[in-house]
Amino acid sequence: MEKMPTIGGRNDIVNGLRDGIPIAMGYFAVAFSLGIIAKKAGITAMLGFVSSFFTRASAGEYGVYTLIAINAAYVEIVAMSLVANLRYMLMSAALSQKIAPGTPWYHRLLMACCVTDEVFGISVNHQGYTPPAYTYSAALISTFCWASGCAAGVVAGGLLPSSIVSALSVALYGMFIAIIMPPSRSDRNVLYAVVASFVLSGLCAIAPIVSNWSSGTRTIVLTVLISLVAAWLKPIKDTDDGEA
Repeated sequence: MEKMPTIGGRNDIVNGLRDGIPIAMGYFAVAFSLGIIAKKAGITAMLGFVSSFFTRASAGEYGVYTLIAINAAYVEIVAMSLVANLRYMLMSAALSQKIAPGTPWYHRLLMACCVTDEVFGISVNHQGYTPPAYTYSAALISTFCWASGCAAGVVAGGLLPSSIVSALSVALYGMFIAIIMPPSRSDRNVLYAVVASFVLSGLCAIAPIVSNWSSGTRTIVLTVLISLVAAWLKPIKDTDDGEA
């Protein structure tokens, strides 16, 4: 009888925690700034901790908290979350190729729920098949620090002077700039898409009819349209046996 793959042993847990510590430290700092945004939206520290623990998506959470702050409709919040986090579907599909054959479906599902940009990165780079225990332990420590950072930011947002809170809020925008700048410099098509998003966002804010839409709706529509146009005009070519 063929032996079923295990979820991993003690070494996998230790290695996952070890590789997850640097991620956790970075997460706390970024989530702290996110907590400042959450506080402005009226989110409590406990709610910030819980929402961040189960979401773990900086862009997605920022979009949700921003929409909550302007009393957006539920459908807008759900749509924003889907659009902002669609990349995790692709990451989960890629990670599935690193899971040992015969691994139970519930471990595959739980590993997909653990996916963030950084946890995905270390999981797919794991030598050989990635044991579920490795991904679980890395995700656990990084998720706890992410949620704790958000809660700490909410508390700080209620204690610190408004001038300092405003200054800390800029940190999250700096993070987004840091995310888009490297790919924009290396790929001209990405740069065009980024510039188009800035220009069209500004135009839509003053254009007739469209300007009457909520900012959340405008963001969702522009995100989908710009992505579709970019994919149509400049699709990423698959490589097969070295041929583009």
